[in-house]
Amino acid sequence: MAGFGGWLAQFTQVNGAIGDLARDAAADPDWPDGPDELETYTDHLEAAGASEAALDTLADAWDRYAAGS
Repeated sequence: MAGFGGWLAQFTQVNGAIGDLARDAAADPDWPDGPDELETYTDHLEAAGASEAALDTLADAWDRYAAGS
């Protein structure tokens, strides 16, 4: 998995919200593989009924990803 999904996968062993998101993404067979845009992942989580907290975590993770960290 490349792009954001690949970047997020490095956090599956981390405690906290980003680790929760990473584990959920890894376990989701329908997790998007692109296009590599925040809207792609936001739409996916919203369609799955994700909480505002999960969407906030996604936005924070995206900001870190986009910043190159």
